[in-house]
Amino acid sequence: MFPRPLDGSVTSAAVSAGLSGDIGAVLSQSDSLVGIDDVQKSLNRSRASVYRYTNTDPRNLNPPFNPRKLNPEYRSDQKDPLLFHPNEVARFAKDVLRIKEVTVEVLNSPSTATQQVLAAILEELRLIRSQLDGIPAAPSDLASRRDRQDRPAA
Repeated sequence: MFPRPLDGSVTSAAVSAGLSGDIGAVLSQSDSLVGIDDVQKSLNRSRASVYRYTNTDPRNLNPPFNPRKLNPEYRSDQKDPLLFHPNEVARFAKDVLRIKEVTVEVLNSPSTATQQVLAAILEELRLIRSQLDGIPAAPSDLASRRDRQDRPAA
């Protein structure tokens, strides 16, 4: 269904509209880009109209952002397929096509290696803190400090 493999993401977008029941299924990952076919199915539009909506220019590979068009992701070659971020498809459906029921849900992401390392560091810092709190505090006045020393003054 998606042109790229799905991986864990920080956010995941589910877009739903009254025109198409499977928008949420098609656009369920925010970090995975969707192709023309998936956009066509989710917007319930013909392939030709999706191409007509798309912000492309034969003279410019990556034209500047156009709020009235469906803006594809950055391409490095003219032969690269047009891929779209799900949030961009949701923005286009809401702002340009005036589809009323467009929502983007942010869900918790699965634990990544970076998050696991940060959790381990946090646990170690908590352990160090508890050990430092367990050390008896040094006396603050000079008289009690002299009493702790067994050697005579020089």
